[in-house]
Amino acid sequence: MTKKAERQPIKAENVAGGAGYILKEELIKGEQLGAHCKMFNEVTLKPGCEIGYHEHHGETETYYLTKGAGIYNDNGKEYPVEVGDVTFCADGNGHGIKNAGEEDLVFVALILKK
Repeated sequence: MTKKAERQPIKAENVAGGAGYILKEELIKGEQLGAHCKMFNEVTLKPGCEIGYHEHHGETETYYLTKGAGIYNDNGKEYPVEVGDVTFCADGNGHGIKNAGEEDLVFVALILKK
């Protein structure tokens, strides 16, 4: 178990060529991830920030939005997303997400290895 106060967010600039920066917080890490989980993070995008379009090979990625709203790029097609929405990027596909709103966009990101 980890407490929110025990976890430190990591700032990453221009992720996948996107504008601005993200704050990512590892919810579990290391051996807790197991053999098939590559990442389980909470991600925060400040207004105007984004994760650029990128592809996944040998893995999938899911986002579960918990705060704010934004624009999700699913293989080149953009969709509005908001709290409660879940996105899925299948193996061999690409995606990106940007915060086009006035408040933080927060989501849980899960990468599973094939």
